[in-house]
Amino acid sequence: MLDTPLEGSITAFLAQMRRHASPATLKAYSQDLSALQAFTMSRDVHVAEALDTALLRAFLGRERSRGLAPSSLARRRAALSRFADYLVKQGILAHNPVTLLRTPRQPSHLPRPLDVDQLSQFLDTPHDGSPLALRDQAILELFYSSGLRLAELAALDEPDVHGHQVRVMGKGSKPRQIPVGQRAQVALGQWQEQRPLLAGQGETALFVGVRGARLGHRAIQKRLAQLAVARGLPEHLHPHRLRHSFASHLLESSQDLRAVQELLGHANLATTQVYTRLDWQSLAASYDAAHPRAKRTSAAPEQKPEKP
Repeated sequence: MLDTPLEGSITAFLAQMRRHASPATLKAYSQDLSALQAFTMSRDVHVAEALDTALLRAFLGRERSRGLAPSSLARRRAALSRFADYLVKQGILAHNPVTLLRTPRQPSHLPRPLDVDQLSQFLDTPHDGSPLALRDQAILELFYSSGLRLAELAALDEPDVHGHQVRVMGKGSKPRQIPVGQRAQVALGQWQEQRPLLAGQGETALFVGVRGARLGHRAIQKRLAQLAVARGLPEHLHPHRLRHSFASHLLESSQDLRAVQELLGHANLATTQVYTRLDWQSLAASYDAAHPRAKRTSAAPEQKPEKP
């Protein structure tokens, strides 16, 4: 087999990723693989065939010694694994060497969802009914109704919305259908009636800006932060906060972790457990209702007199 230049393989892999990955993911993976290339050059390694477990372990070890946070190391490993999968499909590597490397441990920070009543009041705040206000309301309702990622919402086209459900392309280019709540359906319908006033000719994006083009990630983030201030929400608002709130509130009501996993598009149940939060009262109520030894009787059991 001919030696395959590592630099060329990285360029080809990122070009393939560009078709489906979000700009943020693409930028992160590009940085990760640039760091890998700099490391391999320092080891006088220039071909993709030389990527083995020992070399990649040494790379991650060097990154750890530089003080990279566990979350950054985990992302480095994810980028390496996806790149190695690509090399296997291209016939350059026989197997993925990253599978033998442990994922760095990360501290589990539970996300803090917004209070249900506070969020409801925020969403129900009256607006001026302009096309932009209707667009913003539809974005807010859809984020909270369906728990979409920022990249998923930004990538939506008009045909992706079908009444009470929306079709999104999730991580790893995996499509899924997600229910849309009644409030979100109404908000989307009102926006779609006004959308032609803003959308440029031939633009397929569901959400567009004042110039008629698809609304970008940064624009959506900025608009949510502005709406939080304008509507008097005393906390910073970003898309992932609404996704956290969607997952937590749904799980508190249903206690169905598997269903929430499907709706969020998580490959692993453990990821859903971190994203969501069951409050103790809901958990205790479910225990009391379901566990055979937790049944409570109306009368206290008769107590036997103590022996003298």
